[in-house]
Amino acid sequence: MQLKLLTALIAVGLAATAARAQVTDKMIQSEATATGNILTWGINTQGQRYSPLRQVNSTNAAKLLPVWAFSFGGEKQRGQESQPVIMNGRMFVTASYSRIFALDATTGKKLWKYEHRLPDGIMPCCDVVNRGAALYDNLVIFATLDAQLVALDQKTGDVIWKEKIDDYAAGYSATAAPIIADGVMLTGVSGGEFGVVGRVEARDPKTGKLLWMRPTVEGHMGYTYDKDGNKKENGISGTVNKSWPGDLWKTGGAATWLGGTYDAKTGLAYFGTGNPAPWNSHLRQGDNLFSCSTVAIDVKTGQIKWSYQSTPNDSWDFDGVNEFVTFDMDGKRVGGKADRNGFFYVNDASTGQLINAFPFVKKITWASGIDLKTGRPDFIPENRPGDPIEGPDGKKGGAVFAAPGFLGGKNQMPMAYSPDTKMFYVPSNEWGMDIWNEPVAYKKGAAYLGAGFTIKPLNEDYIGSLRAIDPKTGKMAWEVKNGAPLWGGVLTTGGNLVFWGTPEGYLKAADAKTGKVVWEFQTGSGVVAPPVTWMQGGEQYVSVVSGWGGAVPLWGGEVAKKVNLLEQGGMVWVFKIPGAGGSPRPVQAGSAAKVASN
Repeated sequence: MQLKLLTALIAVGLAATAARAQVTDKMIQSEATATGNILTWGINTQGQRYSPLRQVNSTNAAKLLPVWAFSFGGEKQRGQESQPVIMNGRMFVTASYSRIFALDATTGKKLWKYEHRLPDGIMPCCDVVNRGAALYDNLVIFATLDAQLVALDQKTGDVIWKEKIDDYAAGYSATAAPIIADGVMLTGVSGGEFGVVGRVEARDPKTGKLLWMRPTVEGHMGYTYDKDGNKKENGISGTVNKSWPGDLWKTGGAATWLGGTYDAKTGLAYFGTGNPAPWNSHLRQGDNLFSCSTVAIDVKTGQIKWSYQSTPNDSWDFDGVNEFVTFDMDGKRVGGKADRNGFFYVNDASTGQLINAFPFVKKITWASGIDLKTGRPDFIPENRPGDPIEGPDGKKGGAVFAAPGFLGGKNQMPMAYSPDTKMFYVPSNEWGMDIWNEPVAYKKGAAYLGAGFTIKPLNEDYIGSLRAIDPKTGKMAWEVKNGAPLWGGVLTTGGNLVFWGTPEGYLKAADAKTGKVVWEFQTGSGVVAPPVTWMQGGEQYVSVVSGWGGAVPLWGGEVAKKVNLLEQGGMVWVFKIPGAGGSPRPVQAGSAAKVASN
């Protein structure tokens, strides 16, 4: 009797401990895929979007069925690009217009909702999206369209702290999910089309207070901050006027709008940077560092350790924000990046040295290739838009055709890497554009482009293609074509599966080795978000957010007209294979399965 009582007390104690479990940096680095929790954007901080779970696999995925679906409700739909995060049976998912929901991950029951009050006059470039939240301690933290960060209590939804990033009236906004790196919260900024200055910020995730700030436009000073908020100079990024003429660097763009990744083995965070401002490259003679680049930053010091520029003196809006995903290859720690400009790059993760570069789309007109010795593109000069003053009327330059179009060979939709197959799964698009330059001048809070464009499809039968690519050889193992452009992210698993969504509304799963589609489900609206998977109560769940929108219907020209039949929405869908888990397996205190019953 005493033994039974002692056992019961221990069980209660373990359950209470689990209920109070807080997210630690160690958990983010080591337990995210081991226990079934999803604690960070990218599934792991390296951004691999790989889960070792294999209960759902290529032989039984056809049995997946919906478990629950939750509507974000109201009239605030538009694009839904969020990746959920999950801790101890609670799902935290952001939605358009800077909303966040806490849901029971097994039933879909709403636990709480926070709706950020947005001011009039916000200026998001490419829809009112949000890409997700970060978990740390007892907090869930996300960015808002008016360039703020908000930290909420995971259990209650109460606001714990709120900090301003910058002035939304000057064109700043924020859409990316923060990441936690060695106890530090890292965020970027959006607004490159408004002449903002890109940067990476490090904050104390428990308080929101700044630790350091590193600009991503050459010539601007970086800073560190003490506990009272006093700032100290931490060195200029690059050298003033070395790669930027005149004063253009002062409104140089290079926004870090997709956020970053982090590799604990190198101690570096990797942020991609956007286009330089304005788009008129003839005004910006020089490389225009650190635009269209991967920037590697020491998270402890805020210093740039290396950078690699994929499109020097960009003239096509080829933002280099795409995620830099670290992995092991030939005994080295390296990183892969499928750039908006149509080339896939592999760099040494510690030094930035270029190891490999090859096209991952079939038509590229702005460059004939990448010189592996110098790391620089071999430009095709006649395919660069010119000075508009030299046009027939002095107001519009001559149009050139460019491929990819400015929406990119890959845009915001994150790819996945499988250490099992050693392949990247890249959501790519085949399209081009007519582009020309126009006169432009900077005005605070106004669009700062200086270009006109029309996006055009290149093929009759497809635009999007999910491609399995070997980063070592550059060869494509397989592809699954799609009529509409792909705009959602990818997940790969130890069950030999790749999951991705389509604007036509399908969540699909394919055999990771062959590309054979083994399952699909119609969600009712376009999928422009990355799927996730986790284990809970002995069962593996798969989830994705559905809701058509993003940049394509706003900026897509002829392509937007082609897909204007697609409906908006705002739903979270969750799937599992009924009965696949059998009886719940014994678990350790603090795991997702244990706490789900509390």
